[in-house]
Amino acid sequence: MTSTTADGNVLAGTELELLDAYWRAANYLSAGQIYLLDNPLLREPLRPEHIKPRLLGHWGTSPGLNFCYAHLNRVIKARDLDMIYVMGPGHGGPSAVANAWLEGTYSEVYPLVSRDATGMRRLFRQFSFPGGVPSHVAPETPGSIHEGGELGYSLAHAYGAAFDNPDLVVACIVGDGEAETGPLAASWHSTKFVDPVHDGAVLPILHLNGYKIANPAVLARIPEDELVRLFEGYGHAPIVVSGDDPAVMHGQMAVALDRALDEIGRIQQAARDVGATDRPRWPMIILRTPKGWTGPKEVDGLPVEGTWRSHQVPLPGVRENPAHLAELESWLRSYGPDELFDEDGRPSAALRGLAPAGERRMSANPHANGGLLLRPLELPDPRTYAVPTDKPGTVTAEATRVLGDYLRDVVAANPRTFRIMGPDETASNRLGAVFEVTDRVFAGETLDTDEHLARAGRVMEVLSEHLCQGWLEGYLLTGRHGLFNSYEAFIHIVDAMFNQHAKWLKVTRDLPWRRPIASLNYLLSSHVWRQDHNGFTHQDPGFLDVVLNKKAEIVRVYLPPDANTLLSVGDHCLRSQDYVNVVVAGKQPAPVWLPMEEAVAHCTRGIGIWEWASHSPRPPHSADHVGDGSADPDVVLACAGDVPTLETLAAADLLRRFFPELRVRVVNVVDLMRLQPVEEHPHGLSDTEFDALFTTDKPIIFAFHGYPYLIHRLAYRRAGHGNLHVRGYKEEGTTTTPFDMVMLNDLDRFHLVMDVIDRVPSLGGRVAHVRQRMVDERLRLRAYTREHGEDAPEIRDWTWPY
Repeated sequence: MTSTTADGNVLAGTELELLDAYWRAANYLSAGQIYLLDNPLLREPLRPEHIKPRLLGHWGTSPGLNFCYAHLNRVIKARDLDMIYVMGPGHGGPSAVANAWLEGTYSEVYPLVSRDATGMRRLFRQFSFPGGVPSHVAPETPGSIHEGGELGYSLAHAYGAAFDNPDLVVACIVGDGEAETGPLAASWHSTKFVDPVHDGAVLPILHLNGYKIANPAVLARIPEDELVRLFEGYGHAPIVVSGDDPAVMHGQMAVALDRALDEIGRIQQAARDVGATDRPRWPMIILRTPKGWTGPKEVDGLPVEGTWRSHQVPLPGVRENPAHLAELESWLRSYGPDELFDEDGRPSAALRGLAPAGERRMSANPHANGGLLLRPLELPDPRTYAVPTDKPGTVTAEATRVLGDYLRDVVAANPRTFRIMGPDETASNRLGAVFEVTDRVFAGETLDTDEHLARAGRVMEVLSEHLCQGWLEGYLLTGRHGLFNSYEAFIHIVDAMFNQHAKWLKVTRDLPWRRPIASLNYLLSSHVWRQDHNGFTHQDPGFLDVVLNKKAEIVRVYLPPDANTLLSVGDHCLRSQDYVNVVVAGKQPAPVWLPMEEAVAHCTRGIGIWEWASHSPRPPHSADHVGDGSADPDVVLACAGDVPTLETLAAADLLRRFFPELRVRVVNVVDLMRLQPVEEHPHGLSDTEFDALFTTDKPIIFAFHGYPYLIHRLAYRRAGHGNLHVRGYKEEGTTTTPFDMVMLNDLDRFHLVMDVIDRVPSLGGRVAHVRQRMVDERLRLRAYTREHGEDAPEIRDWTWPY
């Protein structure tokens, strides 16, 4: 298929008139939401009191969105299509709400907003009004899977929705402002990851209306032949629809959609029935219309339609300016509301008949409310994959490699509802076992030297974290499950996307008609403490700080200390719904501290005293007794994260050797949210529980995976917070050895012992020689790394000795 311009007209006269009437009705409802507080059908002359006191919303993109929606409804009915609509332009809310109301879905979901004059008044009043609905294509809007508040993600979401949905067509409207973003630019390459046999299709519609808020859109200002070549270079077959005459444009758009859908059908049939394996050129539509089309052409002597002035509110001074009020009334009446809506304010019978029925309505499609389609994963028993251990720390394992065996069997048991996304790091993060049962998705050219590439793989790798995140969000929002694995430092690239998804989940919690979806699961490996080879640029644990800004009922952060606890946490996260789960785990060989049954119990608690690692003084007549930590401690050693746990236990060993009379309690934290008060987070501890673990009057030396202040932020209300001293990453790093990394940040075992000496009054000055020895050990071991290029054997080979 080659790029073409859509000419001609496949619409009969009456069909054309009805389609145009539907478009006019949607435009009227869109403009009415921005302006009208009352008099929704203009049954009386428009007066200032009918106008909202604060005019908010965006008109400029709405007519184009409505134009596409009306035409998509036509082909849905004609072809009985299963289709959803993703609106990329940032402020398409008026259009989305208008069309959901026209189709009747809005009134089904919100009965008070009935499909009549009373409901229309409420529809208009609520938009961008206190206590109402926002101006974006928000979760409150039926049919939406994409907020659109932050630009760049629509196309990735659309492809995520299409994966493993072979009968679904996702129409995605890409705004020309949005098209300038990096995530959207990468998203055009999604065609290289579509399997025409098992996946559905995405129909991108690039909507060029010329302007953003105040500046011209880049793609709207390049010559058409250059624009077409750009998208042909991406691997698409563009069809151009361009103009401003509605009658001509309706004909062009009808032809374009028929051509595009015929080609999608041909591609899928060739792959499914004939076995074609060549990567197809998927069709797309380039739609060029005036910004603010059908709105005021000129205001106060300045051009509006087709310019940036139509972006938000074309007539801003309506309440105060009688001329603007008259222009608004003339504009609204130009759509012919008297013929579009009957005496009761309902859409006319002819318009109601144009909308698809039932779940074929894009605003009622169950794929846009993915929880309706969600089915639990078939998950193996994580205990099957446990690393056997009889004594803490004597067995080593690569935690993520162990999890990889578990994920391999998850993939095998759920061949169409589970995918792993990652930026070329699945094998690097030691999850390579999954390639025993699946491949990486790739529809491009393959070579004999390639490994594990196939059109139908379950692992999706592309070196764009934005694209991985967007695909996974679209996949989850339409009722499936997945995992995003990444290097810890570079997950920051999707900070803003995480924010938007967390906000979506927060809002949907209060919408009973939105059914829960599978959680968004992050596995962050190659983390800060074992990026000793890549250096400072790869050393950043700050994603946890971003996550903790979100609502407590949405986010979960887990720091499993070993392979068996990672298995337990991973299984839990894949079973959960409506959360964002962040799991941080190392991939390097590390001690296994807990047998599986204890690991499950510890992860279920989320926090606990490790009695075997704690120490009470040997009572008289019991020379072989090492204590269990149950006595009131002199100091609490707390830890969260695999490397901090290792250093804490090594410090506990040193304290036991140097100060056998010191009562030491070791507390390990898996679920970071347990540190918050129960009033702040559903996983939080009550003050009584927290004080029982940490005491209210004893020093707490906390070794933490991330930035130290995060622990203070979580625990600042606790009675013992003044005794809390946190060690963590303090932005010191380089290319060096693992132990030198912890020494650079004062998280090493010797510095933890020094912290205890400095903060336990009973030790006093008599331990100055031990403190000096700790300082000397740090100097000696750093010198060793500089001479030998590796950590000293006594560090590298240390194991728990008791």
